[in-house]
Amino acid sequence: MCMQSFTALAKAFNDYFQQPHFPNTPVTLYEPGNYFLALGGKRIRPVMCLMGNELFDDISADAWKVGTAIELFHNFTLIHDDIMDNASLRRGLPTVHHKYGANTAILSGDVMLIVAYEYLTKIEVAHLPAILQLFNKTAKEVCEGQQMDMDFESRTTVTLPEYLHMIELKTSVLLAASLAMGAILGGASEGNVQHLYEFGRNLGIAFQIQDDYLDAFGDPAKFGKEVGGDIKQNKKTFLMLHALEVATAEQKALMTQLMTENPADKVQRMLDVFTACGVQSWALDLKQTYLNKALDHLEAVAVVKNRKQPLLELAAYLIQRDV
Repeated sequence: MCMQSFTALAKAFNDYFQQPHFPNTPVTLYEPGNYFLALGGKRIRPVMCLMGNELFDDISADAWKVGTAIELFHNFTLIHDDIMDNASLRRGLPTVHHKYGANTAILSGDVMLIVAYEYLTKIEVAHLPAILQLFNKTAKEVCEGQQMDMDFESRTTVTLPEYLHMIELKTSVLLAASLAMGAILGGASEGNVQHLYEFGRNLGIAFQIQDDYLDAFGDPAKFGKEVGGDIKQNKKTFLMLHALEVATAEQKALMTQLMTENPADKVQRMLDVFTACGVQSWALDLKQTYLNKALDHLEAVAVVKNRKQPLLELAAYLIQRDV
């Protein structure tokens, strides 16, 4: 069987996902959800579910349903994240709470989560306990990660292990679970499911390190936005935490001053400190460490090597991108 690329599966999933997910009435409840889903996105998580399924068997009807549940859950978290962050734009357009009001946005997110569970109940009964257990575990972890992220905003110090754990919960576990749920539906052994989960978890951490790196050192023309956004907001990223860990007393004092006073040249001066602390090479080495862990787990999955090629290409796309 010829394995499909991420691009091909993303197109197929987008076509499948166009189906209506909500009733027509009340319009005031369901229109905001339709609006938000129409904003699009890369659909990385549901496609990873399809890829995890196809690694072991032909893609089953259940994988499309679980992928849809994953995508609805992910969008539910984005609607609520936007409210918590008071974000005005999502993918260049008004967020749901800015367009329809916070109360409606909360309800629209809630009902989107409920519909996600409706899709899960449509799969084969034999797989339902394992899928529900992993889905529920992951959903709780994503909420825990979001709470940790908010807690960090009011803390003066955050350790690198704490930040790593937060990223794992907020970002990585949903990528990992998407692959694992697809594998479960494909009849994979428990060992293979666990290796695929670890592939996704480590890939997610490497992806976040790359994202933090690009925000500081990316090319604005390729990155698509002005660099230094995290620095302006005093976000405790991988780069900031490492710089604080290795900086001299004088450098730490300067960083504290920049974060407190927010001068016009804050970003450049902070980047100068990052450079002096060797943050660039450290971040790239750390990213490679987690990528290598991910690839080791993918290598350990007991299927013929050529079936893994689309996942290797996906890893390269996510990690070696410069945008």
